[in-house]
Amino acid sequence: MEALRETRGIVLRGRQRAVSLRLSPPQLLILGFAAAIAAGTLLLLSPFAAAGRQADFLTALFTATSAVCVTGLVVVDTGTFWSSWGQAIILLLIQTGGLGVMTMGTLFAILLGKRIGFRERLVIRESLNNVNVAGVVRLVRSILLYTLAIEAAFALILGLRFVAYFGWERGMWFGLFHAVSAFNNAGFDLMGGFRSLTRFVGDPVVTLGVALPVILGGLGFAVAVDLFTHRRWRKLSLHSKFVLVLTFLLIVFGMLIFLALERNHALAGLTPGAKIGAAFFHAVTPRTAGFSTVEVAKMYAATQFFIIVLMFIGASPGSTGGGIKTTTFGALGLAVLSLARGKEDAELFGRRIPKEQIYRALGVFLTALTVVTLATTALLVSEKRDFLALLFETVSAFGTVGLSTGVTPELTPFGKVVLILTMFIGRVGPLTVAFALALRPQRGAVR
Repeated sequence: MEALRETRGIVLRGRQRAVSLRLSPPQLLILGFAAAIAAGTLLLLSPFAAAGRQADFLTALFTATSAVCVTGLVVVDTGTFWSSWGQAIILLLIQTGGLGVMTMGTLFAILLGKRIGFRERLVIRESLNNVNVAGVVRLVRSILLYTLAIEAAFALILGLRFVAYFGWERGMWFGLFHAVSAFNNAGFDLMGGFRSLTRFVGDPVVTLGVALPVILGGLGFAVAVDLFTHRRWRKLSLHSKFVLVLTFLLIVFGMLIFLALERNHALAGLTPGAKIGAAFFHAVTPRTAGFSTVEVAKMYAATQFFIIVLMFIGASPGSTGGGIKTTTFGALGLAVLSLARGKEDAELFGRRIPKEQIYRALGVFLTALTVVTLATTALLVSEKRDFLALLFETVSAFGTVGLSTGVTPELTPFGKVVLILTMFIGRVGPLTVAFALALRPQRGAVR
């Protein structure tokens, strides 16, 4: 009998292995995120997760999806609806989603001393947008050290500042939560009343203490490792230089536009220093962390539309952020510039950008535009709301940003499901979803 059970176990494991081996890395990546969301939903449905009455299924599912997809859109107030345990669960989901499900799994495997096979390396490569399989495990180790160092440093800075507002215990917890949420570009906050960080608009320690980890998390882990390793501009890779230049230009340009549009409107009454700080903050967070120090609903429609553009662009590849990515936007911009100059190839820092990368960037852009269009249309049918407000929520979900005009908590169940799907597609990547749904195995699929 014992031998029979052992034989059955071998056969079952063999079947499971056969099924898993037929899955491509994009499919395994999607299943990993879906499993994390399912586990988070079950945890948030537990009686101890909510501060008052138990959460309903859709609220738990929406919150778990938003946390794992590091978005920050919420249907209930995080600081008042969820208990300390519920907030801790959300924080764990944010960390898992920010680093990536497969990256977290690899970290645990490394800690347990397990060997990372070629199949797992392919999935991690897909998760990190890394072109090479070699050095993936070393990169994961570097990611862990980089993440812990940044989060610990800013948790201490924010915690000591929040102590002055909330006392030691609550202040240090707030510091940890917001540091992890900021670095992972999640946008979840515990301030209550759906106010985000509006009470700290004139506090440079809080605004910089949140904005800087958002930038560091949005650069991409490969860029961070490259910067730490080489530390000189001429030794950086072409990818790192491209990301750094684009990030700098988007922040500066966004800051100037925000100041020009809102200096006498949403920023009226603030000191010149506070205006500059708020403009800098809102040039950073739309790509892609949903914190705000000024209420989005009180901004001009032109400002909201500009923020939509920033949210659609998003952060950089292999980072904790979403969107079409800065390099996609930059590659398409260089292609248009080359076309205007009559050149056949797009160039960057004297080097030609392969046409395959231009085609991929165009594919990402068109796929993302299709997802946003379909989701916005669905919301327009079901919600009967203003077009700009619904477009804002949709792009915020797709870009895994979390900024909101206040519409999300008031959506119908159908509207919430639309945003859940949009957040999921935005986090795993529209092309990853397309590859996973393709009938033929994709290049790099594991057999």
